[in-house]
Amino acid sequence: MYLKQIEQLVVLQKVDDEIVLLQEELKKAPLRITELEKNRQEIEDNAAIIRDKLKYLTDQQKRLEGEIETDTMRLKKSKSKMMQVGNSKEYHAMMREMDNLEKQNRGREEEKITVAEELARQNLELKSIDEQTTELDAELAVARQSLDERLAVAKARLAELDARRAEACTAVPKPILQRYEFIRSRLKNPVIVHVEAGICSGCHISIPPQSFIELQKGIQILSCPNCQRLIYWRDHIAPDPEEVAAAEAAAAEAPEE
Repeated sequence: MYLKQIEQLVVLQKVDDEIVLLQEELKKAPLRITELEKNRQEIEDNAAIIRDKLKYLTDQQKRLEGEIETDTMRLKKSKSKMMQVGNSKEYHAMMREMDNLEKQNRGREEEKITVAEELARQNLELKSIDEQTTELDAELAVARQSLDERLAVAKARLAELDARRAEACTAVPKPILQRYEFIRSRLKNPVIVHVEAGICSGCHISIPPQSFIELQKGIQILSCPNCQRLIYWRDHIAPDPEEVAAAEAAAAEAPEE
């Protein structure tokens, strides 16, 4: 009877272990989407800033072109009037005005070149951001599709595990199940763990020798006096083939000293 109850509790624990992992996956799975969407928004914000800069620079370029054109027309008119100047005073006044107009236009031309260079730089930056946006949109589309598929698989598996859990619960006596659930509600998974060489695999602390002797007798279900988890002697339960295979594979891959 004792071994049967332990076996059922171990089965229940394995089901709960997988349920916990799946629930964590369901919780963490959307985080990648959230991260990508955050990056997407940051890129879009940067693009908006650059578009504002481009508008300002374009307006500045148009203003300079308009001022250059206006003063160029004034210079032409002033040159036409030079022939009609009646005295040297007017002549020198017009020359000074023309010199000022030409000096202003040279400054504007230099500023226009600087604005054009900055416009080209900002346009290249915007092109780079647009390319990043395109790549990120494609990554988001793939991630969303993958997420939907993963969530569907995880939810289907959870439904199977819930059914298996209900079945396992019916095979465990109610008092023991209540004890299991009580510990599960207060301790981090797992609830039932094996003891090997007198050491609890849940808290990795040695249990008292007398408790280990009682555990080996296999008469009643005991709890670890340190972590309060349910415990069983490793030799009472046959090792899980999958766990053995995983352990052997890990040992084979471990580098030799």
